[in-house]
Amino acid sequence: MARRILASLTMLSGLLASSGGSRAWAQATSPSPPAGQGLHSLFVASGKLFFGTATDTNNINDVPYQAIATNQSEFGMIVPENSQKWEAVQPTLRQFVYNNSDVVASRAKANRQLFRCHTLTWHSQLPQFVSTTSWTRATLTAAIQAHIANVVGHFKGQCYSWDVVNEALADNGTFRNDVFLQTLGTDYLGISFTAAAAADPDTKLYYNDFNLETIKAKADGAVAIVKILQSANVRIDGVGFQAHFNVGQTPNKTSLVATMERFTSLGLDVTLSELDIAHTKLPATPSALEQQSRDYVSAVDACLAVPKCVGITVWQFTDKYSWIPSTFPGKGDACLFTANYTKKPAYFAVSNLLVQAAAAQVQAGGTSAPASASPTAITAKGLGNFLLPLVGNGFGMFLI
Repeated sequence: MARRILASLTMLSGLLASSGGSRAWAQATSPSPPAGQGLHSLFVASGKLFFGTATDTNNINDVPYQAIATNQSEFGMIVPENSQKWEAVQPTLRQFVYNNSDVVASRAKANRQLFRCHTLTWHSQLPQFVSTTSWTRATLTAAIQAHIANVVGHFKGQCYSWDVVNEALADNGTFRNDVFLQTLGTDYLGISFTAAAAADPDTKLYYNDFNLETIKAKADGAVAIVKILQSANVRIDGVGFQAHFNVGQTPNKTSLVATMERFTSLGLDVTLSELDIAHTKLPATPSALEQQSRDYVSAVDACLAVPKCVGITVWQFTDKYSWIPSTFPGKGDACLFTANYTKKPAYFAVSNLLVQAAAAQVQAGGTSAPASASPTAITAKGLGNFLLPLVGNGFGMFLI
C-alpha cells in the first residue's frame, strides 16, 4: 500500500512540475482536493501544526457557519475574536466575566480543536477604569498582574498559546503612548509576560502585531521587544504576524520569509495570526479575485518555507463576519469564503498548494505534525485516503 501511494505521489509531482512550477501550479488550472479534506488536514500533512480561524459567540446560532467553523478538518484551531479581551472579561475592577469566552473554549474542546487565547495587555478595548484611573507604578503593576493571573488562570491548560502583549508599537517602530507605557515605560512588557508564564507555565507566550510584514521600522521595533524580554530572562515563545493585507499589495514570499526568519533566528516560533486579504475596490473583478488567490498563496507558501512557522489563523473565514467593512468602509471581501459560505478561488488556490506540499512532504520522507497536536493529523500512510480520487488537468488517479 505505502509503495503504491509513494509511486502515485511521484507521478503527481511530475505532473505538477510539468504544469509550470511547484507553486505556480496552485494558481493554475489544477486538481482540487477531494471533498472532506480541509485546510487544516492538508496543512498538518504538510508538516505544520494548525490552520485555524477566529470566531466568537455572535455567530453561535448561525448553523451553516458553525458547520464549517467546527469542522476540525477545515480548521484545527479557533481563537475568540473579542470575548477574551480586557473589557470583555473584566469590565469593572476585580469583577471577572467569562460567559462568552467559556462558550468558545467549550466549542474548541468539544470539537477537538486547539484553542488560541487572545489577548491580555493591549491599548484598545480596555474597560473605562483602566483608561481613567490615576495609576502609580505599583498600582498599575498590581492591576496587570491580577488581571493576567485571573484570566490566564481561568483558562489554564486550555490554551495552546496566549497573545500576551498586542500591538505595542506604532508603525514607525516606537512604542504606543498608552496608559501602560506612560506609567511603566517598557517594563510593562516583562510584567505581562512574567505574569502569564506564572499563571500557566505550559502555554506558549506570544507578541502579536500588524504591519510587521510590510514596515521594516516596525519589525525592528518588534525585534527590540523580543531582545528586551530575552535580556531580562523573561520567556517569550513566539511572534504573531497579523497579516492584514490588501489585494495586490501583499508582500511576496521571499520578503515574508526574510521577515519571519528575523524572529525565528532569535529562537522563536512564528505564525500568521490574523490573515485576511481585502479588496480595496468592490465588487471584485475576476482579475482581482485571481490576484487575491495569488496573494493568499504567497502568504501560505511563505509559512510553508519557514520551519518554525507553526501555523496560520484567518481572521474569520467568511465575509459575512469580517471586521474589515465596518472598520474600513469601501474595503472588504477579504476572506476565503463568501458571505453565503461559498469557497472562493483563493480557497481552492490555497488547497491545491497544500495538496502539493503534503505530497512533497511524503516523498521527502517527512512526517506530519505530531498526532497529539491535532486529531486530524494525516500520516504518510493515510495520505492516500485524501488523494482518492484526484482528477484534473486531464488525468485521473485512484488509489486503493
